[in-house]
Amino acid sequence: MTDAFYEPLGDGRFTSTVHTTGPWSATTQHLGPPSALLARAMENLPTNAPMLMARFTVEILGPVPVAEVEVTVSVERPGRAVELLGAELKAGDRTVARARAWRHIASDTGAVAVAVDERLAPPEDGEPMHRPESWGAGYLDAMEWRALEGHLGKPGPATVWARQGVDLVAGERPTGLQRLLVVADSGNGVSGRMDPHDWLFINSELTVHLHREPAGEWIALDATTAIGPNGIGTAFSVLHDLTGPVGRGAQALLVRPQR
Repeated sequence: MTDAFYEPLGDGRFTSTVHTTGPWSATTQHLGPPSALLARAMENLPTNAPMLMARFTVEILGPVPVAEVEVTVSVERPGRAVELLGAELKAGDRTVARARAWRHIASDTGAVAVAVDERLAPPEDGEPMHRPESWGAGYLDAMEWRALEGHLGKPGPATVWARQGVDLVAGERPTGLQRLLVVADSGNGVSGRMDPHDWLFINSELTVHLHREPAGEWIALDATTAIGPNGIGTAFSVLHDLTGPVGRGAQALLVRPQR
């Protein structure tokens, strides 16, 4: 079995491997790997000076099949200091996800740098976290999980570390941003408040704001979910690497009974 989420085919096309499979269907992907694949295309766009991603949003337009996919990318608004990037993910003739990101020119702000969230305990202080038996294999088994608080399948807020066990694209070492986006879409899953077999709480988008570039293999989600009385919810996550917080993620949720 390929030790990657995707096998490159050339010209922006990829074969999705079984590692991308989400927990609820053997034929559709978890949105972490597709989000990272879109960000990878954006990172590969050339720049005249060093630039960093400040905000990344992916709109989920439909289920992403475990199949061949194609990525296209462009600079929608060029600029010397700020650029707006766009990317699309297609499966066959259908666009299944669309991403936009702002990237800003890098500069030295070390003298005024400040983090507003506390640093977490390291992964080795957490308990190994495994996929519940009733959840499907694929993505969840391709990741190593360590729980500081909460657990997959346990309702309520959760603080968990995650590390990829496979590459994003075969033959490539993932960047920090790619590793972060592989994990960031799991905020609603780890902090779900209801039994997912009784309730649907799926996200239609993911937005991540970054105040510095993530580094290293481990990414943490300090996640909680708010649910309103009329079918709308939001999952919030503070995102960390081993040296501290790097940004925040949010997911708009559709909430309704499964039956």
